[in-house]
Amino acid sequence: MAKSETRTLNRIETWWLQIALVVGASFFVALCARVTLPLPWTPVPLTLQNFGVLLVALGMGSKRGFAAMVLYLAEGASGLPVFNPAGLGGLAQLLGPTAGYLWAYPLVAFVVGFIAERGARSFVRNLGAAVAGELVLFAGGLAWLALLAHGSWWQAAQFGLYPFLFAEVAKITAAAGAASRVRVH
Repeated sequence: MAKSETRTLNRIETWWLQIALVVGASFFVALCARVTLPLPWTPVPLTLQNFGVLLVALGMGSKRGFAAMVLYLAEGASGLPVFNPAGLGGLAQLLGPTAGYLWAYPLVAFVVGFIAERGARSFVRNLGAAVAGELVLFAGGLAWLALLAHGSWWQAAQFGLYPFLFAEVAKITAAAGAASRVRVH
């Protein structure tokens, strides 16, 4: 086989590998979404989705993480059962109480991946990237909840921030720790 043919085959194999990684990452987040604890005082359930998004972004980087989260939203919008089972599912979930968080996922993945890609892989860098991503995530989620609550940021925080602070710290720490050991190239 000629060198040019070998290079072409390697590019095709690499391309298919990248597609497989993105698809697999979107399904990983879907599996994380299945771990759900509905809370009776808020329309926003406690899930492992955010952990999944952080781990995907930390492990795969900004571009593939972004692509995986766009694919995840497309899968959910098409009716595949990838969102948390406590929600309405499909397009309705992308307009419901958790929509702000969901729509933020691609941007969260890009921001987290972008920060994680800069410099040596370490727990501290991953932790900083995950915290930045969570700020983006909660900005989107709370903005949407405030809109649904007729502009009440206080009510948005009651529904979508305060009940989740402890769990989010645990998710950030776990994702940063796991990603400091493994990164997908």
